[in-house]
Amino acid sequence: MTARRLGFFTRLLDDAPPAERYRLAAEQIAHAERHGFDTAWVAQHHFSETEGGLPAPLVFLAHVAARTSRIRLGTGIITLPLEHPVRVAEDTAVLDQLSGGRLEVGVGGGGTPSSFAAFGRDSSERAALYAEHLAVLLDAWSGGDLGGGNHLYPAAPRLLDAVWEATFSVGGGERAGRAGNGLMLSRTQPRPKDAPALTLAEIQRPIVDAYYEHLPAGATPRIMASRTAFVADTREEALRHAEAGLARAVRHFELGGFPVPADGGVERLIAAFDVHVGTPDDVIASLRADPTLDRVTDLVFQVHSVDPPHPRILRSIELLATEVAPALGWAPDPTTASPTELSVT
Repeated sequence: MTARRLGFFTRLLDDAPPAERYRLAAEQIAHAERHGFDTAWVAQHHFSETEGGLPAPLVFLAHVAARTSRIRLGTGIITLPLEHPVRVAEDTAVLDQLSGGRLEVGVGGGGTPSSFAAFGRDSSERAALYAEHLAVLLDAWSGGDLGGGNHLYPAAPRLLDAVWEATFSVGGGERAGRAGNGLMLSRTQPRPKDAPALTLAEIQRPIVDAYYEHLPAGATPRIMASRTAFVADTREEALRHAEAGLARAVRHFELGGFPVPADGGVERLIAAFDVHVGTPDDVIASLRADPTLDRVTDLVFQVHSVDPPHPRILRSIELLATEVAPALGWAPDPTTASPTELSVT
């Protein structure tokens, strides 16, 4: 594995009311920082608490910034077609100041199609809206005239080098590469109808190829791979939580009218949802079998779709930092990690 940075990602789906979800997620991020993780990422989802628990990621990250001191904080993603880009520019500029320059800005055109109506948008126009809003956002960070002689305050030119673009497509990989932005790869992707047996690595390889092919000469590549990993002290414990969590995921897919895996037990679901689960040795072995990870700069772990209880998430974070990631070649940054964090290797 070539990843230089280790990340923790949450969709804030703990089985709790909203305020408790936010408290638990903040605690998980602080726990990740104590164990040497380099980055923490949160998703944005509107309206559906079963899809994701956070419609306002920048508000939440401002709270987390006050509770942490080192870990970089990112959005994975801001659904840019649904946002006013000047307001995104202002909020990210302020948050970057409050966090001491620790913000990473992941953006994308996705989002649940039904969410667009509430914002007066048509989901069929998401690609055009995304391109338009991203251009305005970048212009604002660059100090451009936003109309009427107005310019962004506070200035935020640093954020031009902190952009990550999420995509499922080769075209998206080309776009991110051409712009010199970071590329965000998902934890799982739908399989093509004509090739349902493709592995995640086979789907994502051409996206990564396109990114590298279009990256400007001299630009530093930034590729993040998000992966579901739930690590427990015993395989039996890990499988027990995986079976419950993935069964919930199947029901969610069925309610949404999406194709679901044929019955085949928990092992079939683990494969279908691209989950890495088990003891540290189990997870190390399954991650080593993923060739995509040899080409990424950032490896980011989440527990969705397993979504175990909070104490088990904390333990999984510990095992990822102390056993799994070091076995894959990662080590805490000695220039930023505390003595306690350095001891994890």
